[in-house]
Amino acid sequence: MTSGLFRRTGRSAVLALLWLLLSGFAPPGGLPEVDLDRLPPEAAHTLMLIKQGGPFPYSRDGVVFQNRERLLPARQRGYYREYTVRTPGLNHRGARRIVAGEGAERDVRSSGEYYYTGDHYRSFRRIKE
Repeated sequence: MTSGLFRRTGRSAVLALLWLLLSGFAPPGGLPEVDLDRLPPEAAHTLMLIKQGGPFPYSRDGVVFQNRERLLPARQRGYYREYTVRTPGLNHRGARRIVAGEGAERDVRSSGEYYYTGDHYRSFRRIKE
């Protein structure tokens, strides 16, 4: 016979695990991934500009992303570059960015290292193309 406490705890554990999986939880050592077509359409446009080498709409596009938050894999300084993903209705850069790994820009064939943040570097998801 199963106690009521076990049934409630077991159900809670299953629901918690399901929530983690559906929210993009990644195991240690990895970041969640997201399909490009699940991102805002402006992200696909920004990625196309990155692969073409520009032109970029914002002067800060292409600057070194320093990974101060240490959420992306550790690399040497200068490895990552950041690019703005336009947010309709804003008259400033907003919070959305794509961060590209070294060598990922200027190659339209590249399925390189691209990360999306919609919350100004508080979280990242690796873009799957």
